[in-house]
Amino acid sequence: MSIFNPARKGTTTTIIVVGVVILDQFTKWLARVYLQPRESIPILGNFLRLTYVENPGMAFGIQFGNKLLLNVLSILAVFVIFYYLFKMKDHLLLRISFSMILGGAFGNLIDRFWRGRVVDFVDVEFFDIHFRGGKFLFFELPAYSLVRWPVFNVADMAVSLGMIAIIISAFFEHKLTHQPVVSNATGDKDL
Repeated sequence: MSIFNPARKGTTTTIIVVGVVILDQFTKWLARVYLQPRESIPILGNFLRLTYVENPGMAFGIQFGNKLLLNVLSILAVFVIFYYLFKMKDHLLLRISFSMILGGAFGNLIDRFWRGRVVDFVDVEFFDIHFRGGKFLFFELPAYSLVRWPVFNVADMAVSLGMIAIIISAFFEHKLTHQPVVSNATGDKDL
């Protein structure tokens, strides 16, 4: 019997969530033990490096001033994900996607509660983005520059992949449910 059998939905979710948390915590442990003393190790030249960073903010280095509020919002996000996991129980791709997001959320929550910071270590070069800032409607937009992607971890990857899968699922499901019905010469409807 496959783990993706509809009769074993809870098992699939549990395996994915626990698998993401274990992989995330194990790789963060490796980063603390082997990367922290060195800070950065090139893997593919300057394009991919393993760089030890302790992030006090959100995913991808986004800073958030109030740590208590960040933790409360993170816990609320976990409850929202649980809600959608149960709501989407009959949709395999969405269940897998929300399970990945939940595993990533738990992985980073563990770091926040135990260490007060999240360990990040995957450091990837990004094509240069430079925005000089300016005014748009009534808003003053700040200057922004991005040369390297913010350092991230396995939990961030799981959350990002889960979100991409949800977007893909929404796009393809929308296309499939809104396809026109075509009648053939006999008057029968083809799907």
